[in-house]
Amino acid sequence: MGQAGCKGLYQSLFDYKTEKYVIAKSKKVGLLYRLLQVSILTYLVVWVFLVKKCYQDMDTSLQSNIITKVKGVTFTNTSELGERLWDVADYVIPPQGENVFFVITNLVVTPNQRQETCAESENIPDALCYEDSDCPPGEPVVAGNGVRTGRCLRSGSEQKGTCEIFAWCPVETKSRPAKPLLGKAEDFTVYIKNFIRFPKFNFSKTNVLDTTDRAFLKSCKFGPKDPYCPIFRLGSVVSWTGSSFQEIAVQGGVIGIQIEWDCDLDRAPSECYPRYYFNRLDNRFSENSPSSGYNFRFAKYYRDAAGVELRTLFKAYGIRFDVMVNGKAGKFNIIPTVINVGSGVALMGVGSFFCDLVLIYFIKKSHFYRDKKYEEVRDLEVLARMAESSQQSVAPDAAGLAEQPEVQDGGSAQKENGCVCRQLLQPARSGHQGNGKVNVEQLRNLQTVEA
Repeated sequence: MGQAGCKGLYQSLFDYKTEKYVIAKSKKVGLLYRLLQVSILTYLVVWVFLVKKCYQDMDTSLQSNIITKVKGVTFTNTSELGERLWDVADYVIPPQGENVFFVITNLVVTPNQRQETCAESENIPDALCYEDSDCPPGEPVVAGNGVRTGRCLRSGSEQKGTCEIFAWCPVETKSRPAKPLLGKAEDFTVYIKNFIRFPKFNFSKTNVLDTTDRAFLKSCKFGPKDPYCPIFRLGSVVSWTGSSFQEIAVQGGVIGIQIEWDCDLDRAPSECYPRYYFNRLDNRFSENSPSSGYNFRFAKYYRDAAGVELRTLFKAYGIRFDVMVNGKAGKFNIIPTVINVGSGVALMGVGSFFCDLVLIYFIKKSHFYRDKKYEEVRDLEVLARMAESSQQSVAPDAAGLAEQPEVQDGGSAQKENGCVCRQLLQPARSGHQGNGKVNVEQLRNLQTVEA
């Protein structure tokens, strides 16, 4: 048995096994199968290759540089500053131009401050006091403007006052103006120059249109009629976010300018151009909310005729612009093409699997197709047990039992390709039709010869 088993295993190494296909003449299942094939093929061609361009090798490691320049002038006349002309050096921070720049639109000005003692602002809760002991000397006022001197200053006969502090006096007390100081800043323009490079393909590009017309940048404005001009009007940028410039100019805000590059390098380089998107990034709270808007403070220092250092404090409200760049570039490559084609072909097998489930489980004649698809093969031991159970189920009749023929040549059963031969099956039938019984010993002899 061992040698025979090894020999059979050795011979099976050179066997070729192929699948057996069953053709089901069902129009419903056939139509379903074709629809699944068409759907998978459409997904592969339209979505995978045309939309997602999965036949390309992609580079998302974008290298970018941004230069911004704001232009525009305006005139104001206020009690704190008098008549003043505002240009780029006055209202743009930082002045050198980066991917983030701030344009001042509203101001609270506190001029001529000097370092001396004065009363803290009444708007500071930590500065309120009733007696001098409430103002321990040397301790700073929390969220205030200076350091306590130890005195509590009261106005007239009022019991409550504020602590005296050493600070830049007078302290800031004015509130934010309801009307923006630089409301005409919506007509200012910003020039955004963007350089990009995809290192994998050694491809570089800029968002400035390659033209020989020297007057192009002096006359163009970005918009639907001129989408390749890199000069943007500030009022238009804010309106494209769904906000009003005059409203956001009062308390400030943050605007995002996104530059999106999607380059198909299988085409000409001139067809690689940017797309611009504009969004408001700060949360829009109510007008009186302390979290609304965007502001910060800065000061300008100088000395008077006596050499005393003075300063003018500015609380600046305005619009912060964040320029963000991202993108990708793709170029044909055989490796992702083969991978995605192979994935699509493998996906076709899902249609066959689904149709098999419908065919053998969900239609009316499922049992018929199931019997045709799957063959049930039994060995001789199973047949012997079936014969024994059949013998026990038939009531024995000793007077009328028919003598069963003996198997004269055990080798003849072996010639029937390892299956139960007619000499074995015929007695079994006669045992059911007449009053004979199945010769179980004959089956056992046949198994011995087969082994």
